[in-house]
Amino acid sequence: MRQAIFALGLAAATLALSGSAPAQTSEGEETSGVTRSGQKDCPPGIGCVTRRPLPRYVSVKGSEARARRGPGQDHRVDWVYKRPGLPLKVTAEYENWRRVEDSEGAGGWMHYALLSPTRTAIVTQDMAELRASPEAGATVVARAQNGVIARLLECQPDWCRVSADGTRGWMPKSAMWGVEPGETFD
Repeated sequence: MRQAIFALGLAAATLALSGSAPAQTSEGEETSGVTRSGQKDCPPGIGCVTRRPLPRYVSVKGSEARARRGPGQDHRVDWVYKRPGLPLKVTAEYENWRRVEDSEGAGGWMHYALLSPTRTAIVTQDMAELRASPEAGATVVARAQNGVIARLLECQPDWCRVSADGTRGWMPKSAMWGVEPGETFD
């Protein structure tokens, strides 16, 4: 278990690193798409189960999530994630299972119920600055240490508005992992 301090004199934030397809998953996804022959029709870059884009980002839902070697309970556990909100990249789907990667490229297959659609990012730069507006010259409102998890509130092409430990501000995408370059949403 790691610890990081969200710099602003705020308290230390503890950071620690298992049927049938449902009608809607915990990722907020609707399942669909079996053809008459029983085969899935999957265009490139689209999940065969959810019909959502691949890759896409989600986060760890609870305080413990196991990543397995393959899609099923009978596969060996390779990783145990113990950081609620940790961002993960979904790269493949198989029935109720999602293949995920973390910011270091590690991962495996996780049951969809262990994942949340809440978008988060992990700070990858030490003492990354949160600014009052999405511009390099804006007032610094806080600093975040490497490893802090922040909730993504809005993203523009180069900046995201984030919330971490009760503080909100704009951070350049280059200082975090969990959002694609150029990706926008509000």
